[in-house]
Amino acid sequence: MESLLKRELNTVALKTLGHAAGGCISQGQSYETDSGRVFVKINHKSQAKKMFDGEMAGLEAILKTSTVRVPKPVKVISLSDGGAVFVMEHFDIHSLNRYMATLGEQLADLHLHNATLKEQQRKDAHTVGKGPGQSEMQYVNKFGFHIATCCGYLPQHNDWQSDWVNFFTRQRLQVQLDLIEKEYADREARDLWSKLQLKIPALFHDMEIMPALLHGDLWGGNIGQVEDGPVIFDPASFYGHSEFELAISGIFGGFGTGFYTAYHNKIPKAPGFEKRLKLYQLFHYLNHWNHFGSGYRGSSVSIMKALIL
Repeated sequence: MESLLKRELNTVALKTLGHAAGGCISQGQSYETDSGRVFVKINHKSQAKKMFDGEMAGLEAILKTSTVRVPKPVKVISLSDGGAVFVMEHFDIHSLNRYMATLGEQLADLHLHNATLKEQQRKDAHTVGKGPGQSEMQYVNKFGFHIATCCGYLPQHNDWQSDWVNFFTRQRLQVQLDLIEKEYADREARDLWSKLQLKIPALFHDMEIMPALLHGDLWGGNIGQVEDGPVIFDPASFYGHSEFELAISGIFGGFGTGFYTAYHNKIPKAPGFEKRLKLYQLFHYLNHWNHFGSGYRGSSVSIMKALIL
């Protein structure tokens, strides 16, 4: 591994730092190199490169918005065993406490960034000498992403669609329930889903949803702070409904009231917010059921029952 990293990073120095990390998906280690400190994630699964390519694309997209801080990605390296390594900027990250409200503001700015681009491009179209291509990022008018991204290790279907409800139903919930059907053949989940599908469109009645660039997996383990502000990492990015972003934070906690207050000062709750939040939490419970087993079955079934009432 050391010789591979030295070659790929074009560095003579490669000193291990005391910043090792490990989650349920990948292992990580920080190094000192000729050009500074880097953080290296390692995964030996066969789908690791696909997972890391998606993560790198998400970090690049968020980075371009200049809204909320993320580690700058360096490169994805394939391993001989079929796994992969992802090299990124090293941050000395601590638990988020001092900058909770700042993160709420910056996350709202991230979600509003695409709308800001739309307005700017509308103005540019009416300005002599200005037109498309003036900004590094262009307004995105559909839901999805240009590459597969993974929430955990399961790939997300990010095919572009113009209708959010159809995108979320078919490319998020249906995919998860298909996996559950294949693994567990759970009759109750199957029956509840057949009823819930009919109820979903009503939750979005009279709503106009503009695609927003999302982190996609914003739970307490993927946030932190450095000396001068908050930082987020490990994205599962795509363009979707901004409300989706807040769902997993309500499942596992780690976000203070200052975060939500600051966020909703910029993006107020729309009518029906709480029920849609439950729908979005269903995705995460199903995803955890598929990752970690039937301990998440009860929560998944309970939400489906509550939503069809």
